[in-house]
Amino acid sequence: MATIFTSDAHKNPGAWTGGFDNNTNNYLPGMVMMPVPLLHPHKNTSGLCLGLPSGLEGSGSGAGGGSKLPEDENKSGGGGGGGGGGGVGGSGSGGGGGGEPGMEGASSEDQEPSDQPPRKRRFHRHTLRQIQEMEMVFKECPHPDEKQRMQLSRELGLEPRQVKFWFQNRRTQMKAHQERAENSMLRAENERLRSENIAMREALKNATCPHCGGPATLGEMSYDEQQLRIENAHLKDELDRVSSLAAKYLSKPGGGAPHGLSVQTSLPGTSLDPSAAAFGPQSNSALAVTPGPSMLELATRPGGLSQVEKPLVAELAIIAMEELLALAQSREPLWILEENGAKESLNGEEYMQQFSRGLGPTPVGLKAEVTRDTGLVMMNGAALVDTIMDAGRWMDMFSCIISRALTSEVLSTGVGGNWNNALQLMYAEFQVLSPLVPTREAYFLRYCKQHAEGVWAIVDVSVDGLRENPPPQLRNRLRPSGFLIQDMPNGYSKVTILQHMEYDDRQVNNMYRGLVSSGLAFGAKRWLATLQRQCERLAVLLATNISPRDLGVSSYGPADQSLLFFAVISNATGRRSMLKLAQRMTNNFCAGVSASTVHTWTTLSGSGEDDVRVMTRKSIDNPGEPPGIVLSAATSLWMPVSPQRVFEFLRDDRLRSEWDILSNGGSVQEMAHIAKGHDPGNVISLLRVNALNTSQSNMLILQESSTDESGSLIVYAPVDIPAMNLVMQGGDPAYVALLPSGFAILPEGPRSIGTTPETSSRASSSEPGCLLTVAFQILVSNVPTAKLNLESVTTVNSLISCTVQRIKTALSCET
Repeated sequence: MATIFTSDAHKNPGAWTGGFDNNTNNYLPGMVMMPVPLLHPHKNTSGLCLGLPSGLEGSGSGAGGGSKLPEDENKSGGGGGGGGGGGVGGSGSGGGGGGEPGMEGASSEDQEPSDQPPRKRRFHRHTLRQIQEMEMVFKECPHPDEKQRMQLSRELGLEPRQVKFWFQNRRTQMKAHQERAENSMLRAENERLRSENIAMREALKNATCPHCGGPATLGEMSYDEQQLRIENAHLKDELDRVSSLAAKYLSKPGGGAPHGLSVQTSLPGTSLDPSAAAFGPQSNSALAVTPGPSMLELATRPGGLSQVEKPLVAELAIIAMEELLALAQSREPLWILEENGAKESLNGEEYMQQFSRGLGPTPVGLKAEVTRDTGLVMMNGAALVDTIMDAGRWMDMFSCIISRALTSEVLSTGVGGNWNNALQLMYAEFQVLSPLVPTREAYFLRYCKQHAEGVWAIVDVSVDGLRENPPPQLRNRLRPSGFLIQDMPNGYSKVTILQHMEYDDRQVNNMYRGLVSSGLAFGAKRWLATLQRQCERLAVLLATNISPRDLGVSSYGPADQSLLFFAVISNATGRRSMLKLAQRMTNNFCAGVSASTVHTWTTLSGSGEDDVRVMTRKSIDNPGEPPGIVLSAATSLWMPVSPQRVFEFLRDDRLRSEWDILSNGGSVQEMAHIAKGHDPGNVISLLRVNALNTSQSNMLILQESSTDESGSLIVYAPVDIPAMNLVMQGGDPAYVALLPSGFAILPEGPRSIGTTPETSSRASSSEPGCLLTVAFQILVSNVPTAKLNLESVTTVNSLISCTVQRIKTALSCET
């Protein structure tokens, strides 16, 4: 006996019915209840039967697929039968309205005009065996063809049309069942998302700032309230620090200072142990405060952003993008023109009025630096966006500005197959090529958006303050900065660069204070000049043919070598290998000359203005460097000579013997060169030293010189002829061992009013000077585990001091 379920059949004629067969435990399709008098159970049937009043009686089957007798085949039929009962005037499984002609799902070709008077209809019930057989076939093949239906009708004793419409109704029922199940799942998912949305909104309402304890929602606090909260947080931190120090030192009876707090200042030692002394970002104070996470540790913290932080970061990205576009395109009153329009500066009051949301006011103790610049770049917008959004390529493009860069978390990869709406967290360390200038670290959000066809904007903004455990001392903060890129004809792009950073200027050396405060060290002008120069270099790298005036070969030396040099500059493969080798050499030099937190410099000697600093490192399993102990030495000094004059002197191969001690007084001649751009100073050269010592006859010097309005760079390294032959024939330049040395030449910047012992000579000079950094790398031992001896340190100190003295003498700038 089957159990029947109804869905308001007595209220809604045409409602579905269905049930379970108690023998097979299978669900039986339902039927459509037609508008007929009330149905009642028939008591003398083995299956489920619905009795009908006289004149409308019919018989049903367990599957609910009622069928007409043959004499009624051509008459209009009703819907499918109920679960276990025959349909009213038709055949079907009741799975969703299918049935014989005349009902929904019936074929139009089977319908006939209904103008004839209705005839008495008789119905035939499907037996339980017929239903089970058709169910088994349905599970294997829901869409049987006519041949299969004919075979099934013969086996079951049914008409082919009955079999056809049973399968049709069964499919309709299964589809409706699946749709109901999917709707239930979607409703449940919708409820879950609604609950999660409500919970996130509540979390945002209750979120607090880790610095001041106030609300963390951006843009809801006024400027005065933000300023007060930041000052209160700063005072609270100072109070907690002093209290902890007092408790540490005064709670010990024999602590050495029973009546007060006596603090000794530790001085850098002369040991070359990296843990003994350092220059730059490290503090010389002996106050033992438990340090918080560094900026790099903050950026690489496992787990990424929390669920509370992600909506804050998304909101910050939108605010930062709006600010970048406004600052990059606006004029007065936001920007104030100075020096007859030659310079512009940001109006701080106007800025805070227009952009009160976001990061809030400048923290106490930090100084704001805002610069922007616009120019044409020899690269299309899409390629430029690809370069900037990739941390590795971005670092290679700006190797003289970026010492380290990495992507810590990708929040969105973009839409439409490009970088549009891409969102990622990054870490970077920005540098000046001198050990006297502390680097600037930033943990920031990078957001890229395409605003129109060929128009892109990429914005960076610090997010370190949003973390639950930010760095204890915020030395740098990156306000909305970035690139506005617009495609131009002939593969060029118009690029506007905005750099807006807050930094602690108390750590800047007096020699570089003018350069840093003017924005020439880290500002937009240096970024744009570097980008233009590097794009010209890439154009040469990718070019298939180069003008003969951009190539040069000397007739000096054996004929076979001259032919070889001519082959490398004429062959695209060899030329690219040589360019890649020079690029790796320059990147290596830039990464090892700054005050990066990776390095630990030790001061050897000097009077404060021309200190010589040395650093040791081990080279192990690096095919691009010789294995062993590498000793680096660097010094920075001011010279009363223009940057252009120093650059031309140092890169002239005819004057090299005047300062290069390693040439042993021999002449130096250029064997070949490749121009990297329109400026004749941007060139890669292969030099040969005519040393008086014949044992050095197989040594060549690979040199790259680069210059733009922000500064100049000369990097060189000795290479042997077999290694260069391999590169010129298209070999991998990554396996050529190099230890580059060189010079970084920067403008001195505006001179400060105050005079110190380090700047007294600069103040008395009327000629504009330059800031010169000299750096050498020497392999002192082939054994990586060897100990550094004093003789090696003395040698490199003498080498760098002698080189500086020779340069001063040659340029007649001795003081």
